[in-house]
Amino acid sequence: MSLITQCKPRALRVCSWAPRLHLHLHFNLAPSSVSATRRRISTNHDRDALLARPVQVYRSTSSDPYVNLSIEHFLLQRTHAAATVLFQYVNRPCVVVGRNQNPWLEANLQQVRRGLGPDEPVPVDLVRRRSGGGAVFHDAGNVNWAVVCPAAAFDRDRHAEMVVRALQALSPGTGTPRVNARHDIVLDTPGSGGGSFKISGSAYKLTRLRALHHGTCLLASPHLGAISALLRSPAAPFVKARGVESVRSPVRNAGADPAAFMAAVAAEFRRMYGGTGDAGDEVVVGADALDTVPEIREGVAELMSPEWIYDQTPQFTFSSHPTDDDPRPRPALPSNLPPSLRIHLTVRHGEIQTAAVSGLRYITLSSADESTAHDAALSTSLAGQRLHDIGDWRAVLERAAPVSAADRLHVGGWLNGMFGLETSA
Repeated sequence: MSLITQCKPRALRVCSWAPRLHLHLHFNLAPSSVSATRRRISTNHDRDALLARPVQVYRSTSSDPYVNLSIEHFLLQRTHAAATVLFQYVNRPCVVVGRNQNPWLEANLQQVRRGLGPDEPVPVDLVRRRSGGGAVFHDAGNVNWAVVCPAAAFDRDRHAEMVVRALQALSPGTGTPRVNARHDIVLDTPGSGGGSFKISGSAYKLTRLRALHHGTCLLASPHLGAISALLRSPAAPFVKARGVESVRSPVRNAGADPAAFMAAVAAEFRRMYGGTGDAGDEVVVGADALDTVPEIREGVAELMSPEWIYDQTPQFTFSSHPTDDDPRPRPALPSNLPPSLRIHLTVRHGEIQTAAVSGLRYITLSSADESTAHDAALSTSLAGQRLHDIGDWRAVLERAAPVSAADRLHVGGWLNGMFGLETSA
C-alpha cells in the first residue's frame, strides 16, 4: 500500500519532471551472505550474459517508484524468454494507480498534494504503473515483489503462495497468511475479534512470451491510518468511469521486518527454481550508475509525464446530479452553491470533450435568454481543456463568463475540491 506526505501546497511533482536522478543503472553481484564481495558488471556483454541466466534475483537500492517500475519493465522486456526473475524493492511514499484506472476517482489528489504530516511534511508521488489492478499506497514499510516468468508458466497464485511461505517462515505471530479467491494475500487473525485483512494485492502484465506478477506486501507501515484518506476520492459519487475501479479491503501490517522479508522471499524463490552458484547471486541495481541503460531512462521520463499519468485515463463523466446514463443518487451539494446548479462533463484521455453547465448567477443579466447564452459560452469554453492543466476553477469561471463573485468563489472552490486542487484565499 502506498503513502503520502505533507508539504506546502504545491503542484504534484509528476507535473514538472526534472532529471534529478543519475540514470546509469549499475549491476552489483552480491550473493546472499553479508560478507560476500560485490563484482561490478561493467560491460554490455556482461549485462547480456546476466539477463540470459535461467534464474535471476535482483534487489533495488533506489526508493524512487519511477525508477523501480522502469527497472521492472526493463527486466520484463530484456531478460531471456525462458528465464525466471525475482525483483524486490521499497518505494518512498506514493500512490500508485493501475494502468487502466482514473486518478481523479482512485485518489484524493488534494490530499496527495498536501502529503503526510502535519509535523514533518513528506511529499507523495502519484504514479501510474504499466500493469493492471487497483490503486495502492507504498512507503518504507512495504516491500514490492515482482516475478517475471515465461508466459506459458504463468499462474495467478503460484508466486503469491511463494510469498505466503516466506511469511510463514518468518512467523511474525500476527496471524495466518493465505491467498484468497481474488489472488490477494490476506492475514487471518486469531481470536473472537479477528478477521481477514489484506496485506498484499496482485497485478499482472502479460506479453506474448513473458508474464509479470507483482504485488506490495504491507509489513510495517507507520501510515495505516492515512491510507483510506489518500485512496478515497471526494469526486467518486459524481464520477462514472470506464476503467478498472479498486476493490476496497481492510488492511493491516503483517508485522515482519522488511529486510528479513526480502531475504525470506529470495530464499523461497531459489528453493522453487534452483538458483544456486552464480545463478543464485543477488544482483543489486540502482539509479546511481555505472552503465547507462537508455530504456530505463526513457521509462522514467514516460512514467513521470502528465501525458502518462493523466492522459492515459479512460473516458469518464462527472455529473453533479443523476443522469440517464448515471442514475445513482448524489450527495447533497454544499448549501452555498446555487440550488439550480447543474454540471456535466465528459472527459476522455484527460481532456474535456463536452461540458454542460447551467444554473449559475451572472453579474449582468437582463433576460433568461442572456443567462442561457452565458451558460452556453461557459460550457463551450471548457471543451478542449485538459483537466490536469486547470489550476483553479474560480479563474476558469471568471474567464469564461460574467459569473457572480459568490458563485465564482463557491462553485469554483467546490470543483477545486472535486478535482484535487487547493483553494487559496
